[in-house]
Amino acid sequence: MKNSEQLKLRFEKYLAGHCTLEETQSLMDHFHLDEDSALLREMIVETLDVQDESYPFNPMIVELVAKVDTDLFLQIHAEDGGRSMYKHRALKLWYRIVAVAAIAALVFFGVHFFKTNDGTGIHPIRLTAKEIVPGSVGATLTLADGKTIELSNAVNGELARESGVVITKSSDGSLVYEIEQSSVELNRLNTLSTAKGQTYQVRLPDGSLVYLNAASSLTYKTSLIENGKRIVSLQGEGYFEIVKDKAHPFIVKTHNQEVEVLGTHFNISSYQDDAVEKTTLLEGSVKLSAFGNFRILKPGQQAKLIDGKMSVEETDTDLAIAWKDNKFVFESEPIERVMKLVERWYNVEVVYVGDKTLEKFTGNISRFDNISKVLQVVELTKTVHFKIEGRKIYVSK
Repeated sequence: MKNSEQLKLRFEKYLAGHCTLEETQSLMDHFHLDEDSALLREMIVETLDVQDESYPFNPMIVELVAKVDTDLFLQIHAEDGGRSMYKHRALKLWYRIVAVAAIAALVFFGVHFFKTNDGTGIHPIRLTAKEIVPGSVGATLTLADGKTIELSNAVNGELARESGVVITKSSDGSLVYEIEQSSVELNRLNTLSTAKGQTYQVRLPDGSLVYLNAASSLTYKTSLIENGKRIVSLQGEGYFEIVKDKAHPFIVKTHNQEVEVLGTHFNISSYQDDAVEKTTLLEGSVKLSAFGNFRILKPGQQAKLIDGKMSVEETDTDLAIAWKDNKFVFESEPIERVMKLVERWYNVEVVYVGDKTLEKFTGNISRFDNISKVLQVVELTKTVHFKIEGRKIYVSK
């Protein structure tokens, strides 16, 4: 049996949902072989072309698209001399499926939908600089006595004991605090900090979970309790899943505001180099206080604090916590916002050359991808260009 016939049979078996894990992985591997990728792309598009646009997608196609490599995705959108590689209707379905899949493989719907205005095609940039890899799990724990522990290098198990509190690194890599015995010295401060390109998770003594984004820090007493309240201080960005305890309200302090909760899920972005401080509520209720202003948020609302003035509006909470799911998600954002997130996660310096583009960017990008893939996709909008020199990214129109 010819290889092409075997691939077609495997593809049909996959669509029927009958492939084993090994067979599925084998099919994915063929996407990276020059002699097979074109045939597989054609089979996907042929399947899309007979798909009723009003009918729910075959979930196996959605899954397959989600596993396709970025380079393949770009090839499918490429045009040769203005002649589309595939039928227009199939491409429309492809776009819709990509949106449904929310794929981690660098899908970035820019302002020009990946096409040049003159129809001559699209060409991803070529970056010759040493590849800049994405961030990873890691943080530094600073104990009350000034001792620091690099958590990315620390082995799992007990890390320290401080005044009746046992601090351990769990098997999943997160930091865990457990109060072993009562002590009058439980007010000693710890600070968990992430550098650019790092993220980390900590389970506090009350069982609450905090996820720290890059270039952030969380400071708290080892017992968490201060004057009858659970209090932490945040710089940067954190996502909180707070255990209910009516007797001990949970307080998050930032440089501009306080957020008080009993038990809830919420996200706070409070970087000092950002003009706006955002608090987004997913579940429960929180009370915000800043500069004499008080607001109570409901689920699905976001509070913005700008120059001492607070506003509240409905929001898409998925946008606020995309970083926790290892994604960049943008919705009509300026290039400065896009590159600010890139700068923090990839630990690079962004330099703007000349006037900045005024276009807005909307898209979904995996934080697992190397920076070259991210920049390639953003540049496909034809409104911005990049040049890498060392760890500097030069941005121009």
